Amino acid sequence: MLNRAEVIHRLQELGINPTQQRVSIAACMLSQPQHLAADQVLAMARAEGANVSKATVYNTLALFARKGLIREVIVDPSRVFYDSNTDPHHHIYNVDTGALEDVDVGEFPVPKMPHLPEGTVAEGVDVVIRVRNSA
Repeated sequence: MLNRAEVIHRLQELGINPTQQRVSIAACMLSQPQHLAADQVLAMARAEGANVSKATVYNTLALFARKGLIREVIVDPSRVFYDSNTDPHHHIYNVDTGALEDVDVGEFPVPKMPHLPEGTVAEGVDVVIRVRNSA
């Protein structure tokens, strides 16, 4: 778990202005390896005493994802998680429970990249395996 000074330092390293609200949101996200929806981050930040709006949380999480502090994981068009683990890995998503788990890239290697459009480079590979509870 990072202390407040470490959180501020991480934000500054990425060129993110460490406002009080951003530090609170980052502290929630970086407290442990986890996958959180924006509403969960909002609830955690408020429970810790932060005065943040829903819009601020969504905007801040998007900023953190753009800067590489966290990963955005889109499991379906209506569900987005923010992942504190930015190392390369894949995910298993349980559509019944909403649980999202990490899968080490060694367990599911991507053998070959397809031909990319001219003038582009691969930014990453995100694999989400969707599962359902068996009856």
